[in-house]
Amino acid sequence: MNSRSEIKSIKNIIRLVFTVIIIFLISSAQIFSQSNTQQKGNPPDRRLHHEIKDDEYIPDLRESQERSPAYNYSLNSIVTTQVNVDANGQNIVGDAANEPSIAVDRNNPNRIAIGWRQFNTISNNFRQAGFGFTTNGGQSWTFPGVIEPGIFRSDPVLESDADGNFYYNSLATEPTYFCDVFKSSTGGSIWGDKTYAQGGDKQWMALDKSSSSGSGHIYAYWTSFYSVCSPGSFTRSTDGGIFFEDCVTIPNDPYWGTLAVASNGDLFVGGSLGWDFLVAKSSNAKFAGQTVAWDMNTTVNLDGSITYGVGPNPGGLLGQTIIAIDTSGGTYHNNIYLLCSVERNSNPDPLDVMFARSTDGGVSFSSPIKINDDIGTSAYQWFGTMSVAPNGRIDVVWLDTRDNPGTYLSALYYSNSTNGGETWSANQRLSDYFDPHVGWPNQNKMGDYFDMVSEVNGAHLAWAATFTGGQDVYYSFITDTTIVPVELSSFTGIANGKEVILSWSTTTELNNQLFEVQRSINGNDFSSIGFVNGKGTTTERQNYSYRDKIIADGKYYYRLKQIDYLGQSEYSDIIEIDIKIFNSFLLEQNYPNPFNPVTTIGYGLKEKSNVKITVINSIGEEVALLVNEEKEPGYHTVEFNAASHSGNVRNLSSGVYFYQLKAGDFVELKKMILLR
Repeated sequence: MNSRSEIKSIKNIIRLVFTVIIIFLISSAQIFSQSNTQQKGNPPDRRLHHEIKDDEYIPDLRESQERSPAYNYSLNSIVTTQVNVDANGQNIVGDAANEPSIAVDRNNPNRIAIGWRQFNTISNNFRQAGFGFTTNGGQSWTFPGVIEPGIFRSDPVLESDADGNFYYNSLATEPTYFCDVFKSSTGGSIWGDKTYAQGGDKQWMALDKSSSSGSGHIYAYWTSFYSVCSPGSFTRSTDGGIFFEDCVTIPNDPYWGTLAVASNGDLFVGGSLGWDFLVAKSSNAKFAGQTVAWDMNTTVNLDGSITYGVGPNPGGLLGQTIIAIDTSGGTYHNNIYLLCSVERNSNPDPLDVMFARSTDGGVSFSSPIKINDDIGTSAYQWFGTMSVAPNGRIDVVWLDTRDNPGTYLSALYYSNSTNGGETWSANQRLSDYFDPHVGWPNQNKMGDYFDMVSEVNGAHLAWAATFTGGQDVYYSFITDTTIVPVELSSFTGIANGKEVILSWSTTTELNNQLFEVQRSINGNDFSSIGFVNGKGTTTERQNYSYRDKIIADGKYYYRLKQIDYLGQSEYSDIIEIDIKIFNSFLLEQNYPNPFNPVTTIGYGLKEKSNVKITVINSIGEEVALLVNEEKEPGYHTVEFNAASHSGNVRNLSSGVYFYQLKAGDFVELKKMILLR
């Protein structure tokens, strides 16, 4: 062959190779263009969802960022506290925090740490390993900052050992996907040097707290597709986190899941297989020196699959696979539980919290059980999260859109089981509603999961929401209580001339027939003055009012007698009203709240005053001026219409707003929620 022919042949080969490369790139682009969206009816593809660094580091901006009131809330005796606050307990405006994980010192439950993805500004999605800690059981929190400032980190997972040490497993992506583990012996206030821990994207970690040979072992597994040791997806440390062993594979390669350790030290992994789920067991992971082997793999049907890239969390997962084990020593000891928010196979529901249990060590699992008790098929029940208490109680929480059809407005819901998952308590709403589509840190998601640790008296939950208009991390302690038939959240009264206006609200009602309104002139002898019909059974907030005409000045006492359809009754607390004078300034909670688009604000003046009432958004901008004039003493109301107000900002969207009353030297601020 002459040189000219050789050159021609080489050119043809180059063209062929180039053509193959172009075809491959086009095909890849078609596949990965869906990187944040799962097509309905298709199984999840682990290749299409992973952490990516696409913004550069921006230093801590907290000193220059504005402040607003932190969001702290109580509903059904459940107290929720904002974690990512400044030294004065104020919300930091303009940053973001999501995807929290929690560690609790079981020897001293007042010591708790939470880690999360910290974004210094919502204009940039460079994230770091944020953390906060408390020494008083979550009543207040300290937010020191991040571990290793300037290092891109994601997927925080926290755990504690039997001695009260905390561990923080954190994903890094440069030069490839791997994890480091940090240890704290100070309750999460100070974190020591990192230990390289193999790892990969969507990792999870569990510590052996049993008295078996594996006590103190640390186990971790992740998505093998994005890992420094692919196809390996599992590692362990048998020396308390000083060294992590070379990776091994898990049969059938599950992903987007968690781990749990039985009382005898056996290790269980739960994860997604696409259409179905997998539970794998290792009986020898507890033995240091032995190569980890998997002696059982069970496919589990939850009547659906994990969803990502849709609905309320369009850039992330809608939940992970949660596995938990009963180690109580009681009736349901060694039961294994699997839970996940899934897109259903058997009906068109976009997402339900589904559960299955095994009573034979994971060899077989029950048919899937739906935990959320709504009857519709259009709501999202997402970020399903489960943990098991030392007494065997199973706690489950999730975010739920059932109360706001046609929107993604969500609230935290809860249910539990005290009989091994056979039956479940009525669902209970534990929070206000919030819009998950606000406060995104240059990426359209709230993370991929929440985290919870249960104890005998309740459950410690780390979760994220947008109550302040930005993404923030919250702590809730969910007490082990049954639902009160009628949960009365408020009962107030105000004097308005010769009239008393009584107002009350309920958060839940069960078989509620009516309220009997009773009055007394001495606080002891009450008589019936009227009735207000109840709403039967509902988990939605209800608001009531009653007007009592008074013919003489004096002090009056009121109470409510709540009567159900069986004739059983309960009394409210007694309130006292003095209608001689209006002796204080008052700013009432707007009604209704949440509202769309009209709400009424009531206020009282003890004297003639120059009154100014304004509406303010979550970043401190005045959006409406409702009152700006002199008013006589007494009770007044003003209506706010979010669709036709005059102010600096038009076209108000859903979110948290504040309204402020200024009357002379009196100033008060309250929060309201607009649901569009």
